[in-house]
This record gives sequence, structure tokens and C-alpha cells, in this order.
Amino acid sequence: MNSLVRQDLVDHDPMVVTGGRPRAWVISWYLMKIAFVSCALPWPGKLKCFLLRKFGATVGENLLLKPKVNIHLPWQLEIGDHTWIGEEVFILNFSAVTIGSHCCISQRAFLCTGNHDFRDPSMPFRNAPITVKDGAWVGAQSFIAPGVTIGTDAVITAGSVVLEDMPDNMICSGNPCRPIKPRWK
Repeated sequence: MNSLVRQDLVDHDPMVVTGGRPRAWVISWYLMKIAFVSCALPWPGKLKCFLLRKFGATVGENLLLKPKVNIHLPWQLEIGDHTWIGEEVFILNFSAVTIGSHCCISQRAFLCTGNHDFRDPSMPFRNAPITVKDGAWVGAQSFIAPGVTIGTDAVITAGSVVLEDMPDNMICSGNPCRPIKPRWK
């Protein structure tokens, strides 16, 4: 190894984080996900919700789940009633992701509960849950970092990078994302 490099991944364990489920369960989910959830075919929402529930997700009424959604571990997912999940949303949920009722997660948003501790040369995992409260809207191509809570009725504008909690009833924007102005007057 180059003597100037401190990062050492020789002993890093690249195992698939399974959220406490057996490897066969994870493989079964991946097969169902590829065939019905993350594929481009517009399978009926009821079928996708049925599969999510069978694999441990808590899913409310009238979930709109568009094609090409990538949900890593459904047993770490809770979604409320009347929520929309747009095309190509990626929910990387090594830790719990809770999405409230009447939420909109727009196209290509990335909710990422998993990361690596870059301050440690062996790069161990550092994961934390994400919560999107009722009525929130996460704009297209936004990134939501581990440990973040998006407040009730908050709006995260398209392309924002959310690294910390965002307050209720605010329009929040930018990289890093910051509250800009009230959503409701």
C-alpha cells in the first residue's frame, strides 16, 4: 500500500447488510424486487404493495408506487396512507425509513440510511434512520442523508442535499439544504 494513504480496506467486511433477515430471505426479496418493483413494467400497485407487506413493510392505504423504485430492505420500511413514491426513487434502508401519510417522494430522490465512517481508515458502516413526516414533499433528485427527519408539510426542493433535520411547514432548498420560507401563509 502507498505509504501516503491511510485508508485501509483490507479488513473491511463488505457483507450485504440484511437487517436481521437470513440471506435466503434477502435473495428472495431481490428476485421479487427485480421482477415487480424496480422494473420498468407498470405492474399494478396492489401487487407491489402486497409484495412489500409479505416481505415485512408496513404500507398504508392507497400507496402510489411508480415503476423502477428500488427499496433495499422492505422489512425496514413504513409508509403511511395516500403517499406517492415516484419513478426511480431509491430507498437504501439499512436502518428504518418511515414515510408518513400524504407524502410525495419525487423522481430519483435518494433516501440513504447507510454510510461509511470516512474518519476511520477501515471505513465501518454508520447507519441511521430517516423519517419523512406527514404531508412532506421531497423533490426530484434530492438526497436525504442518514439520521435526517423531514418535518410535517415541509418541501425539499428538487436537487437538494439534506444533511440535517428540516423543520415543519417550511420550503427548504440547496446544498446543503436550508429552510428558505414558510410553505403555507
